[in-house]
Amino acid sequence: MTPRRKSSLLWGLVGALTFLVLVQGYRLVVGPLDVSVVAIGGVTLLVGATAAGLTHALAPRIHENGRS
Repeated sequence: MTPRRKSSLLWGLVGALTFLVLVQGYRLVVGPLDVSVVAIGGVTLLVGATAAGLTHALAPRIHENGRS
């Protein structure tokens, strides 16, 4: 696995876990959501895939600008 792909997958994991933390924080502060666990899982996968995809697509541009 290339370092770029590994980095992208790890950022996707960070995005997915961040979304789950936000959902749990909302439940803790506001109250229960009227959304099923399956729907939350689906959105979590979507957030993770989006974060990984964007990271993979934008990595060359970020490295080119010297920001990493």
